[in-house]
Amino acid sequence: MRTQYCGELSTALIDQSVTLAGWVHRRRDHGGVIFIDLRDHSGLAQVVCDPDRADAFAAADRARGEYVLRISGVVRHRPEGTVNPNMRSGAVEVFAHAVEVLNPSATPPFQLDDDNLSEGVRLEHRVLDLRREQMQRNLRLRHRAASAARRFLDAHGFVDIETPVLYKSTPEGAREFLVPSRLHDGHFYALPQSPQLFKQMLMIAGFDRYYQIVKCFRDEDLRADRQPEFTQIDVETSFLEEGEIRALMESLVRAIFRDSIGVELPDPFPVLTYDDVMRDYGSDKPDLRVPLKLTELTDVMQDVEFKVFSGPAKSPGGRVAALRVPGGGALTRGEIDGYTEFVRTSGAKGLAYIKVNDRAAGADGLQSPIVKNLHAGALAAILERSGAENGDLLFFSADRASVVNEALGALRQRVGHERGLAQSGWRPLWVVDFPMFEFDEDSKSWKARHHPFTSPKDGHEGFVETAPERAYAKAYDVVLNGWEIGGGSVRIHRQEVQQQVFRALKISPEDQRAKFGFLLDALQYGAPPHGGIAFGFDRLVTLMVGAEAIRDVIAFPKTQRGQDLLTGAPSPVTEQQLRELHIRLRNRQGGG
Repeated sequence: MRTQYCGELSTALIDQSVTLAGWVHRRRDHGGVIFIDLRDHSGLAQVVCDPDRADAFAAADRARGEYVLRISGVVRHRPEGTVNPNMRSGAVEVFAHAVEVLNPSATPPFQLDDDNLSEGVRLEHRVLDLRREQMQRNLRLRHRAASAARRFLDAHGFVDIETPVLYKSTPEGAREFLVPSRLHDGHFYALPQSPQLFKQMLMIAGFDRYYQIVKCFRDEDLRADRQPEFTQIDVETSFLEEGEIRALMESLVRAIFRDSIGVELPDPFPVLTYDDVMRDYGSDKPDLRVPLKLTELTDVMQDVEFKVFSGPAKSPGGRVAALRVPGGGALTRGEIDGYTEFVRTSGAKGLAYIKVNDRAAGADGLQSPIVKNLHAGALAAILERSGAENGDLLFFSADRASVVNEALGALRQRVGHERGLAQSGWRPLWVVDFPMFEFDEDSKSWKARHHPFTSPKDGHEGFVETAPERAYAKAYDVVLNGWEIGGGSVRIHRQEVQQQVFRALKISPEDQRAKFGFLLDALQYGAPPHGGIAFGFDRLVTLMVGAEAIRDVIAFPKTQRGQDLLTGAPSPVTEQQLRELHIRLRNRQGGG
């Protein structure tokens, strides 16, 4: 049907006959000569239709935007002064001999080169949105990244094995999607949050190295970097130590970037502990392009008169910290108020500040309502620890450590990028040694920080039940430019340790058998030491293409309300379908 792709035309084809097929990207009538920019996935080709070719000219005259055409003609040089260096085929054009309308098109709801479309319009008309050049580039790069991952893993002895999508409901963190069983009244499958337990059982089964580029599902509130269904590069290995797993997976990330976008990432990635990053950056996924660090002041503030600082400083689990903003003394009161409102979204009550006008003048050189409430020793320590210089500004937060970390961590990133302090390039790192558990204030109980199958660090087994707050895990995340792109751990491979963790999480022996009996049974048959990782493939590709949200690298995504505007999902089902599933809907009007 065609001999060349539109974007592949070049001067090497001058005077040759070609046949192209594609969509009308743009049509222009210049004094009786019709120009058509014909588009396919490879790019654009300029076609000239002359009245001397009556049939071809008539077909071109009928054509409108997004008509599907097949055009035959001869390649020739563009006239002098009309070469388009921004097009791959910009040095040539096709003089049309024949134009065939393969399919007309209704008037599109938007111009495909409009960069100011609302997301709602784009998702409602996703098929047309996917024709746009940017979306074509995004999804083709996604394909290259997946191919690069497969090549690397295949070359390193990994086996691609599929795992079930209809799964057993197990408590692994986020809320699951449930699927009712027609054949088993009152019973449900769950869509897997990840293939976690299956890939562990594959290691017990002796497959040694497994991978899968797999769909996962979580019924949770959505953000720009989340979807109810998402894709992971899922990996598991046997008989490798934690450092060996990280080294191998780091090589995988470098291979994906090198083969997909020609970027060489640093080698090796820096490694920081969870405690280090929370102290210095207030985040377990710090953007290292921003060179700013937090200043620890909890010990300094315990004896100051300012109870906003001394209260948290003397409270168990409290923290007082500062963020130095170089040149921040130029911030207006309105800008400072804006940042104060910003940290309130993280749960902070407010944001104190000090402008450093003249450091050598001591308290007299500092501008802030709080200076009078801080003694000279505290002020000296603040300036010394933060390294503040004349013209700088210090922001302060005091509260529970979790609130301070979230507020100043988010502020650090925002200020760094808005004030032009962020560096360019790619800054990956490993974050290791995560706490094994975290305390849930709502349920007043300990929860697994990652998942309940993560192994405690050597020597921390004794803390699991007696002092959960002291137990650290063989867990690791890989972070890139402020996004967590992957997370994994060494797994528990001994049945007695797994049961110990279940007890710490208050999972009764009965629930252990009911929910995880298949895993406990498998662990008793010589399970090898094993561990792995899952990379958020959507996030990885989003970073590589420079998109704002992962919806721009997924062909048919959901909105932040979990809706598919293209197909209308989720949608009602018939009463007959519900009866077959033994389901009756409650009356939304009257309850009951």
